[in-house]
This record gives sequence, structure tokens and C-alpha cells, in this order.
Amino acid sequence: QVQLVESGGGLVQAGGSLRLSCSASGRTFSSFGMGWFRQSPGQEREFVAVISSIGSITYYADSVKGRFTISRDNAKNTVYLQMNNLRPEDTAVYYCGARRDGLARAWIRDYGDWGQGTQVTVSS
Repeated sequence: QVQLVESGGGLVQAGGSLRLSCSASGRTFSSFGMGWFRQSPGQEREFVAVISSIGSITYYADSVKGRFTISRDNAKNTVYLQMNNLRPEDTAVYYCGARRDGLARAWIRDYGDWGQGTQVTVSS
């Protein structure tokens, strides 16, 4: 099991940028595939971006491709989500998740560990 803590959310105007961080406890972080997902009120949690255990493979939702970048620093047990050119429709609670197989996959049910989430609000 790994404990995850997200940070970096906040209020930003459309076109602005934020960088989310997800810090993980435990010595096995480098073996986990990691993902960022988001959830708006009344909506299901949705895939945003995922990264493989050593960071060599990444995938993005079409809605964020070209604007968001996922990365990780295994020496710091941290995964990041750089969000540029933010839009009001990006407003949501952002969660990071961990999967034990180390793969970069968007299927949410394979993520067994989750953080508490961080709120991102984009004003128009």
C-alpha cells in the first residue's frame, strides 16, 4: 500500500497555469504506475493522464493533450501534473492514483490507492 497526498490546487484565471504534486510514502513508489484523474460535481471520476513506473510511457485524455504534462521523480517519490492554458471546464477535484503493476493505463478500476484530492478552479 502507498499513501498519496496531492497539493498545488487553487483558483486561476482561464489561460493560466498550475502545477499539481502528488507525494507518496513507501519505498516501492518507483514500481507503481501513476495517474491523475479528476471529478466534477455530479460527474464520474475521469482519466486525465497516466505514467508508467519509470516514466517512459505517458498517455493523456484528448481534452488535455497538448496542455497538460505528467511527469515523475522517483527519487522524490513524487508525480506531477503541469497544467497550462487552463479552461473553465478543467475545474474539478484532481486525484492521483497508484497501480501496482507499474503500467500506464487509463482504466480507473486498476488503481488501488488514492489521495484525498486537490481542488482546481478555473474562472472565465
